[in-house]
Amino acid sequence: ARSKLSEMKFLFATLALCALSARAETLTDAPRLRPALLKSRQAVGTPAIATAEGRQPQPPATRELRGGSGMNVPRELQLVIGAAGIFFSFSIFAVLQEDVYKKAYGGEYFAFTFLALVIERGVNALTAYLGNLALGPSGHNIPHKEIFNSGISQMLAMAASNEALRYVSFPTQVLGKSCKMVPVMAGGIVLGGKRYSFAEYLQVALITLGVSVFNFGGKKKKVGKPDQPFGLLLLGASLLMDAVTGGLQDKVKKTTKEINPLVKGAKPSMHESMLWTNASGCLVALLLALLTGHLVNGLAFCSKHPEVLKAIVVYSISSAVGQNFVYYTLTQFNPLVLTTVTTTRKIFSTLFSVFRNPENSLSPMQWGGTSLVFAGLIGDIAKKMMS
Repeated sequence: ARSKLSEMKFLFATLALCALSARAETLTDAPRLRPALLKSRQAVGTPAIATAEGRQPQPPATRELRGGSGMNVPRELQLVIGAAGIFFSFSIFAVLQEDVYKKAYGGEYFAFTFLALVIERGVNALTAYLGNLALGPSGHNIPHKEIFNSGISQMLAMAASNEALRYVSFPTQVLGKSCKMVPVMAGGIVLGGKRYSFAEYLQVALITLGVSVFNFGGKKKKVGKPDQPFGLLLLGASLLMDAVTGGLQDKVKKTTKEINPLVKGAKPSMHESMLWTNASGCLVALLLALLTGHLVNGLAFCSKHPEVLKAIVVYSISSAVGQNFVYYTLTQFNPLVLTTVTTTRKIFSTLFSVFRNPENSLSPMQWGGTSLVFAGLIGDIAKKMMS
């Protein structure tokens, strides 16, 4: 009971730190955001304007999720709602996902990743469908093919990341996924001819060094399994698919503007993107689950251990709810606030996993590597604040 109380105190303390950090940015950003938000609200549903040449077509009215824009909610409360929603949703997601893959059930371990992805992607798609029905579509032409492709690559990135949990610890997975910017930067240099600032190179170097120190500075574990090379290879594959997904999502934005030439800043609504991305991922995951035997064997495993299926369903719902809070925070504040919240949540999830599970204990050198990684992530926030 005392351990549970300490964990809850740590959770609330970290959440408070997250909210204070994000609030500091919104105090300086609010004057700029409010006029832009007011202007965007006025543009929605504006009737066509009569001119000498006739009536010019205006962008169709949209009914996107605006995070309570119609209510007079204090900014402080909006921030607490968004941060708390992201924190609790994705913390539940992280804890239950780790249990599904790392916990022994009757001496057996869950090894049916594609079944888990069918459920998770399906729950996300259903949530998006209901959100689309409740709030309405954007009214724009949607590039379904491009969204479909990005949904497949996103699902494959998650498949590699989830499968890696069978071979590496949860802290290793989180830190490894924090290197997402490394392949993105490399692809930008090699394929796009992009140039990056010294601060960005330093940030990537810190994260890469931190992950290297973490992986090679570990002590020999007395309990649990050491991280295996195949798990690290899977994390690398996941990072590669993240880079592919980023490029495909850029293509979605570009194509949406091309097929809606009369609409300035046209983009799918949050629930439209969420629906088609997850629906495509669910369909391909289902096909792969059939081909690999994950569907039949996974269902047999879940029937023998129903607590596994319950955990998968709950963390899938948490993921869907968390995505809505991410969009809420993004629309009410800005990407910097969202980055502050999600980065703090990652730090909390890593520390919580270490403290609750003795198998994830870290050596002093690994603590140093962890600090370097999160210093790099916090450096990204600081850079955005200064710019």
